[in-house]
Amino acid sequence: MGTYNIPRNLRGESRILIIFSVKSLITTALGALIGAIFLFIFNLLGLKIVGIIIMAIFALIGFAIGTFKIPTIAGLPFTKKIGGESLDEIIKRYIKFRMNRKIYTYTKEEK
Repeated sequence: MGTYNIPRNLRGESRILIIFSVKSLITTALGALIGAIFLFIFNLLGLKIVGIIIMAIFALIGFAIGTFKIPTIAGLPFTKKIGGESLDEIIKRYIKFRMNRKIYTYTKEEK
Protein backbone atom coordinates (compact mmCIF):
# COMPACT_ATOMS: atom_id res chain seq x y z
CA MET A 1 0.00 0.00 0.00
CA GLY A 2 1.09 3.50 -0.73
CA THR A 3 0.91 6.54 1.47
CA TYR A 4 -1.30 9.46 0.57
CA ASN A 5 -1.30 13.03 1.80
CA ILE A 6 -4.60 14.16 3.26
CA PRO A 7 -5.40 17.78 2.36
CA ARG A 8 -5.88 20.07 5.33
CA ASN A 9 -7.35 23.50 5.73
CA LEU A 10 -4.37 25.68 6.66
CA ARG A 11 -6.24 29.00 6.79
CA GLY A 12 -6.53 29.17 10.57
CA GLU A 13 -2.95 28.14 11.33
CA SER A 14 -1.34 31.40 10.30
CA ARG A 15 -2.57 33.37 13.31
CA ILE A 16 -0.61 36.26 14.79
CA LEU A 17 -1.24 37.16 18.45
CA ILE A 18 -4.06 34.57 18.57
CA ILE A 19 -6.83 36.78 17.07
CA PHE A 20 -5.16 38.24 13.99
CA SER A 21 -4.78 36.46 10.71
CA VAL A 22 -2.42 38.03 8.21
CA LYS A 23 -5.30 39.63 6.32
CA SER A 24 -6.98 41.00 9.45
CA LEU A 25 -3.66 42.37 10.75
CA ILE A 26 -3.10 44.24 7.49
CA THR A 27 -6.61 45.70 7.42
CA THR A 28 -6.34 46.67 11.10
CA ALA A 29 -3.05 48.42 10.39
CA LEU A 30 -4.60 50.28 7.43
CA GLY A 31 -7.53 51.36 9.61
CA ALA A 32 -5.14 52.52 12.33
CA LEU A 33 -3.12 54.43 9.73
CA ILE A 34 -6.23 56.29 8.59
CA GLY A 35 -7.09 56.90 12.23
CA ALA A 36 -3.56 58.21 12.85
CA ILE A 37 -4.26 61.04 10.42
CA PHE A 38 -7.23 62.06 12.58
CA LEU A 39 -5.09 61.61 15.70
CA PHE A 40 -2.55 64.04 14.28
CA ILE A 41 -5.26 66.59 13.43
CA PHE A 42 -6.95 66.35 16.82
CA ASN A 43 -3.58 66.42 18.57
CA LEU A 44 -2.89 69.80 16.94
CA LEU A 45 -6.24 71.02 18.27
CA GLY A 46 -5.42 69.80 21.79
CA LEU A 47 -7.96 66.94 21.72
CA LYS A 48 -5.60 63.98 21.92
CA ILE A 49 -8.09 61.64 23.65
CA VAL A 50 -10.70 62.21 20.92
CA GLY A 51 -8.05 61.41 18.30
CA ILE A 52 -7.11 58.18 20.09
CA ILE A 53 -10.76 57.13 20.26
CA ILE A 54 -11.26 57.83 16.54
CA MET A 55 -8.07 55.93 15.74
CA ALA A 56 -9.30 52.93 17.76
CA ILE A 57 -12.67 53.03 15.96
CA PHE A 58 -10.97 53.00 12.54
CA ALA A 59 -8.70 50.13 13.65
CA LEU A 60 -11.77 48.19 14.83
CA ILE A 61 -13.52 48.80 11.50
CA GLY A 62 -10.39 47.55 9.69
CA PHE A 63 -10.32 44.44 11.88
CA ALA A 64 -14.01 43.78 11.14
CA ILE A 65 -13.46 44.14 7.39
CA GLY A 66 -10.55 41.70 7.45
CA THR A 67 -12.13 39.13 9.75
CA PHE A 68 -15.91 38.86 9.48
CA LYS A 69 -17.94 37.00 6.92
CA ILE A 70 -21.50 37.72 5.82
CA PRO A 71 -23.91 35.10 7.20
CA THR A 72 -26.56 33.49 5.03
CA ILE A 73 -29.94 34.60 6.38
CA ALA A 74 -32.97 33.01 4.76
CA GLY A 75 -35.21 36.03 5.38
CA LEU A 76 -32.94 38.44 3.49
CA PRO A 77 -32.75 37.71 -0.23
CA PHE A 78 -29.42 39.46 -0.89
CA THR A 79 -27.56 37.28 1.65
CA LYS A 80 -28.33 34.16 -0.37
CA LYS A 81 -25.88 35.32 -3.03
CA ILE A 82 -23.11 36.65 -0.78
CA GLY A 83 -23.51 34.44 2.28
CA GLY A 84 -20.24 33.01 3.56
CA GLU A 85 -18.01 35.53 1.79
CA SER A 86 -15.70 37.86 3.68
CA LEU A 87 -16.38 41.58 3.81
CA ASP A 88 -13.16 42.57 2.06
CA GLU A 89 -14.01 40.45 -0.99
CA ILE A 90 -17.45 42.03 -1.22
CA ILE A 91 -15.97 45.54 -0.93
CA LYS A 92 -13.36 44.75 -3.61
CA ARG A 93 -16.04 43.48 -6.00
CA TYR A 94 -18.20 46.56 -5.37
CA ILE A 95 -15.30 48.95 -6.05
CA LYS A 96 -14.38 47.02 -9.20
CA PHE A 97 -18.02 47.18 -10.36
CA ARG A 98 -18.22 50.95 -9.75
CA MET A 99 -14.91 51.62 -11.53
CA ASN A 100 -15.77 49.62 -14.67
CA ARG A 101 -19.33 50.80 -14.95
CA LYS A 102 -20.19 51.75 -18.50
CA ILE A 103 -23.36 53.19 -19.89
CA TYR A 104 -24.42 52.00 -23.28
CA THR A 105 -26.93 53.91 -25.35
CA TYR A 106 -28.69 52.59 -28.37
CA THR A 107 -30.20 54.74 -31.03
CA LYS A 108 -32.92 53.47 -33.22
CA GLU A 109 -32.52 54.72 -36.74
CA GLU A 110 -35.76 55.11 -38.63
CA LYS A 111 -35.88 55.28 -42.40
